[in-house]
Amino acid sequence: MVHRNLGGLFGTIAVKLHLSTAAGINLFTAYGEGYVAINHERHTANLILLPDALIPDWTTATPATLTIADFDRLRQLDTGIILLGTGSRLRFPPAQLLKPFAEARIGLEVMDLPAACRTYNILVSEGRKVAAALLFG
Repeated sequence: MVHRNLGGLFGTIAVKLHLSTAAGINLFTAYGEGYVAINHERHTANLILLPDALIPDWTTATPATLTIADFDRLRQLDTGIILLGTGSRLRFPPAQLLKPFAEARIGLEVMDLPAACRTYNILVSEGRKVAAALLFG
Protein backbone atom coordinates (compact mmCIF):
# COMPACT_ATOMS: atom_id res chain seq x y z
CA MET A 1 0.00 0.00 0.00
CA VAL A 2 1.08 3.54 -0.64
CA HIS A 3 0.09 5.87 2.15
CA ARG A 4 -0.35 9.48 1.08
CA ASN A 5 -1.29 12.38 3.31
CA LEU A 6 -3.35 14.63 1.07
CA GLY A 7 -4.12 17.09 3.85
CA GLY A 8 -7.35 18.98 4.32
CA LEU A 9 -10.53 16.98 4.02
CA PHE A 10 -9.00 13.96 2.36
CA GLY A 11 -6.68 12.71 5.13
CA THR A 12 -4.40 9.77 4.42
CA ILE A 13 -5.14 7.24 1.70
CA ALA A 14 -3.47 3.95 0.81
CA VAL A 15 -2.87 2.89 -2.76
CA LYS A 16 -2.01 -0.66 -3.74
CA LEU A 17 0.44 -0.77 -6.63
CA HIS A 18 -0.44 -4.28 -7.86
CA LEU A 19 -3.08 -6.79 -6.98
CA SER A 20 -0.67 -9.70 -7.22
CA THR A 21 2.80 -10.57 -8.38
CA ALA A 22 3.65 -12.98 -11.14
CA ALA A 23 5.51 -16.04 -9.92
CA GLY A 24 9.24 -15.42 -9.92
CA ILE A 25 9.00 -11.72 -10.84
CA ASN A 26 10.02 -9.02 -8.37
CA LEU A 27 7.66 -6.06 -8.17
CA PHE A 28 7.26 -3.11 -5.84
CA THR A 29 4.03 -3.70 -3.97
CA ALA A 30 4.18 -0.59 -1.78
CA TYR A 31 6.33 2.35 -0.77
CA GLY A 32 6.20 5.03 1.86
CA GLU A 33 8.38 7.27 3.98
CA GLY A 34 11.72 5.46 4.29
CA TYR A 35 10.70 2.08 2.88
CA VAL A 36 9.65 0.04 -0.12
CA ALA A 37 7.92 -3.33 -0.18
CA ILE A 38 9.05 -5.87 -2.74
CA ASN A 39 6.60 -8.73 -3.18
CA HIS A 40 5.09 -7.59 0.13
CA GLU A 41 8.42 -7.70 2.02
CA ARG A 42 9.53 -4.37 3.54
CA HIS A 43 13.03 -2.94 2.83
CA THR A 44 14.59 0.18 4.33
CA ALA A 45 18.17 0.20 2.98
CA ASN A 46 19.69 1.02 -0.41
CA LEU A 47 19.13 -1.82 -2.86
CA ILE A 48 19.04 -2.91 -6.48
CA LEU A 49 15.98 -4.72 -7.80
CA LEU A 50 15.83 -6.72 -11.02
CA PRO A 51 12.88 -8.82 -12.21
CA ASP A 52 14.69 -11.97 -11.07
CA ALA A 53 17.06 -10.76 -8.34
CA LEU A 54 17.34 -8.52 -5.30
CA ILE A 55 20.70 -7.06 -4.33
CA PRO A 56 20.34 -5.70 -0.80
CA ASP A 57 22.78 -3.18 0.65
CA TRP A 58 24.05 -2.16 -2.80
CA THR A 59 25.84 0.83 -1.31
CA THR A 60 25.82 2.92 1.82
CA ALA A 61 26.10 6.10 -0.24
CA THR A 62 23.64 8.96 -0.48
CA PRO A 63 23.01 10.74 -3.79
CA ALA A 64 25.69 13.27 -2.79
CA THR A 65 28.33 10.64 -1.94
CA LEU A 66 27.96 8.15 -4.83
CA THR A 67 31.27 6.94 -6.26
CA ILE A 68 32.57 5.36 -9.44
CA ALA A 69 32.57 1.99 -7.62
CA ASP A 70 28.82 2.32 -6.92
CA PHE A 71 28.15 3.00 -10.59
CA ASP A 72 30.53 0.26 -11.77
CA ARG A 73 28.32 -2.24 -9.96
CA LEU A 74 25.28 -0.87 -11.82
CA ARG A 75 27.00 -1.06 -15.21
CA GLN A 76 27.76 -4.76 -14.61
CA LEU A 77 24.05 -5.61 -14.45
CA ASP A 78 22.62 -7.37 -17.48
CA THR A 79 20.02 -4.73 -18.23
CA GLY A 80 19.23 -2.11 -20.83
CA ILE A 81 17.84 0.52 -18.47
CA ILE A 82 18.56 1.47 -14.88
CA LEU A 83 16.22 3.61 -12.81
CA LEU A 84 18.11 5.48 -10.10
CA GLY A 85 15.74 6.44 -7.30
CA THR A 86 17.32 9.22 -5.25
CA GLY A 87 15.06 9.25 -2.20
CA SER A 88 12.13 11.54 -1.55
CA ARG A 89 13.32 14.11 -4.08
CA LEU A 90 15.15 14.12 -7.40
CA ARG A 91 18.92 14.61 -7.00
CA PHE A 92 21.27 14.16 -9.94
CA PRO A 93 24.68 12.56 -9.39
CA PRO A 94 27.76 14.26 -10.87
CA ALA A 95 27.93 14.10 -14.68
CA GLN A 96 31.24 12.20 -14.68
CA LEU A 97 29.45 9.27 -13.02
CA LEU A 98 26.75 9.19 -15.70
CA LYS A 99 28.94 9.41 -18.81
CA PRO A 100 30.06 5.73 -18.83
CA PHE A 101 26.42 4.63 -19.13
CA ALA A 102 25.94 6.57 -22.34
CA GLU A 103 29.19 5.13 -23.70
CA ALA A 104 27.99 1.60 -22.84
CA ARG A 105 24.56 2.35 -24.37
CA ILE A 106 22.79 1.69 -21.06
CA GLY A 107 19.89 3.97 -20.24
CA LEU A 108 20.15 5.57 -16.82
CA GLU A 109 17.12 7.53 -15.66
CA VAL A 110 17.32 9.54 -12.44
CA MET A 111 14.06 10.12 -10.54
CA ASP A 112 12.70 10.25 -7.03
CA LEU A 113 12.14 6.93 -5.30
CA PRO A 114 8.33 6.74 -5.73
CA ALA A 115 8.63 7.45 -9.47
CA ALA A 116 11.37 4.81 -9.79
CA CYS A 117 9.11 2.20 -8.15
CA ARG A 118 6.15 2.99 -10.40
CA THR A 119 8.26 3.14 -13.57
CA TYR A 120 10.04 -0.12 -12.73
CA ASN A 121 6.70 -1.94 -12.32
CA ILE A 122 5.45 -0.63 -15.67
CA LEU A 123 8.63 -1.63 -17.52
CA VAL A 124 8.70 -5.09 -15.91
CA SER A 125 5.07 -5.63 -16.91
CA GLU A 126 6.13 -4.86 -20.50
CA GLY A 127 8.84 -7.54 -20.29
CA ARG A 128 11.70 -5.02 -20.36
CA LYS A 129 15.15 -5.71 -18.91
CA VAL A 130 15.19 -3.08 -16.17
CA ALA A 131 16.82 -2.53 -12.81
CA ALA A 132 15.86 -0.13 -10.04
CA ALA A 133 18.72 1.16 -7.90
CA LEU A 134 17.26 2.86 -4.85
CA LEU A 135 18.89 5.26 -2.41
CA PHE A 136 17.07 5.98 0.82
CA GLY A 137 19.47 8.61 2.20
